[in-house]
Amino acid sequence: MKKTLYIMRHGQTLFNVLHKIQGWCDSPLTELGIQQAKTAGKYFTDNQIDFDAAYCSTAERSSDTLELVTDMPYTRLKGLRELSFGRFEGEPEFLHPASDPVKHFGDFYVQFGGEDDFVAQKRVNDTLTKIMNQDDNQTVLAVSHAGAIMMFSDLWTDIQKIKDSGFSNCSILKFTFENNKFSFEKIINFKN
Repeated sequence: MKKTLYIMRHGQTLFNVLHKIQGWCDSPLTELGIQQAKTAGKYFTDNQIDFDAAYCSTAERSSDTLELVTDMPYTRLKGLRELSFGRFEGEPEFLHPASDPVKHFGDFYVQFGGEDDFVAQKRVNDTLTKIMNQDDNQTVLAVSHAGAIMMFSDLWTDIQKIKDSGFSNCSILKFTFENNKFSFEKIINFKN
């Protein structure tokens, strides 16, 4: 049976505005981030999209976003967390070894106490696969992070299309899930 996953990036944060690396560290939603989350919630309501389950990463920026989108109960999962950047957390974004977010960082951050990109990719994919394999989960919302979503999407579609579409805070990617495989359907962006 075909199921549906909506995976959404959290709202804009203070670190997004300051162009700081935020992986496992956290920063609060901005006023714009709050408005973005409310707009996403309105999209789901206006399109009569109801969820059987909702999940988010353990970062407060994700749970705060999810709570603005829906008032349903949800589960926080470490498997949906962003890549850990180790000692680079909170540092300026220009310090990333690659300027193109479509490329993987590989194991670059491991030497600084961070996470291997492909290990994180597997973590996120395994978590979402487990979520979608639960019998009652026909339509699911998951709130996560730009890097985590891009790494996951890279397994199932051409992420250059997603990047070119203007993937930004509170963008929503719709995937279908059947026979342990995800299929990318579309991206929903909102004007900021």
